[in-house]
Amino acid sequence: MSSNTLQDKTFLLLLVLVTVAFGAILWEFHGAVFWGMVLAILFAPLHRKVLRRVRPRVNLAALITLGLCLVVVILPLVFLTLSLVQEATAIYERTRTGQLNFGLYFQQVIAALPQWAVNLLDRFDLTSIAQIQAKLSSVAVQASQFVATQAVNIGQNTLEFLVGFGIMLYLLFFLLRDGAVLAARIGRAIPLEEGHKRQLVSKFTTVIRATVKGNIVVAASQGALGGLIFWILGIQGPVLWGVLMAFLSLLPAVGAGLIWLPVAIYFLATGALWQGVVLIAYGIFVIGLVDNILRPILVGKDTKMPDYVVLISTLGGLGLFGLTGFVIGPVIAALFMATWDLFSPEPDQIHRDPS
Repeated sequence: MSSNTLQDKTFLLLLVLVTVAFGAILWEFHGAVFWGMVLAILFAPLHRKVLRRVRPRVNLAALITLGLCLVVVILPLVFLTLSLVQEATAIYERTRTGQLNFGLYFQQVIAALPQWAVNLLDRFDLTSIAQIQAKLSSVAVQASQFVATQAVNIGQNTLEFLVGFGIMLYLLFFLLRDGAVLAARIGRAIPLEEGHKRQLVSKFTTVIRATVKGNIVVAASQGALGGLIFWILGIQGPVLWGVLMAFLSLLPAVGAGLIWLPVAIYFLATGALWQGVVLIAYGIFVIGLVDNILRPILVGKDTKMPDYVVLISTLGGLGLFGLTGFVIGPVIAALFMATWDLFSPEPDQIHRDPS
């Protein structure tokens, strides 16, 4: 074995080890680092416009962009979280004291069903009122208790939250200021052809922007519309249910319906016909249209991924990475498809790109 070959292998081994070690160090605050990078990518076009106006004061440009990011994204989320915590705590107290009994609601729905439907449910052991009532009440208590407990934990772990928040803002400032230089340096270090690197980087940034902006717009729209109709119909905790619909809307096609449809069924089963009909019509033709119209335009069009790939990668990302998975999952899927396209391009692509 030649000396140069041994040195190359030793250097690559050292490079891998220090990279893994550095990743392990950052893992404790991976959420803050990840969202700092995502926000830097999202606000990069705005930062370039600000920089053109204040050039050459790069620090001032980064501070202005950071301030706009705080006003547009972070502060509204803080106020929404406070409202969500208040409503979740109130619903938990009502459930704990028996004022809110989901098992009783289920019993009322069963009692309103025709006999054939009851017989069908009975075959699957779904009409044992006592058991299902106890299970639903237990699940409702545990779910609302979990939300309330998490709210308390956030208060108890304020220091940890503030540290992560501070790291995200600190990193975001430097990524805005030095992001272009860092990206160019990383690009030079990647041992790929220039055309392939440009294609992968373009795909990465496009999917990040399309996934975050598209899903957030769809989620915010569906959550706001769902919370509005719940408030109009006098349903307890419209902000809480609106936020839940917003989170569930990250799942294409099925999302928000998991919240409003059972409520509409309950209205119909208990004789509140106009409320049930209004909620179903509103859910299908207003909330549903937001998903069917906006998501393909904002997400599918830019990512150029089939709907089933978006759905599976989103579910897998959420299961593996938690909330950040709704971005990480589609990004990994897009890079997977882009990398395989480079490895095995279509015939027309070969003719268009001789490299």
